[in-house]
Amino acid sequence: MLALFGQWVLGLLAGAKKDGNLFYQILQIVGKPFVVAARFITPKQIIDRHVPFVAFLLLLFVWIAATLTRIRICLEIGVELCK
Repeated sequence: MLALFGQWVLGLLAGAKKDGNLFYQILQIVGKPFVVAARFITPKQIIDRHVPFVAFLLLLFVWIAATLTRIRICLEIGVELCK
């Protein structure tokens, strides 16, 4: 998720030269499996330019769900046992 966010920020900063930026390419490699998975589950009407954003949102929702589940479990077993 952070790699996709970093790729977006670096794309804003680097502008048109982003494809030649080494760090942008590294972030692209790290985020590519999630972008490919997002492309697989999204309809074809979603343009390829928006697929990394879809992948970011999917990862964000998974992270929020995992965090809420962890909070619920910690409240059930006691906060002292969660540390």
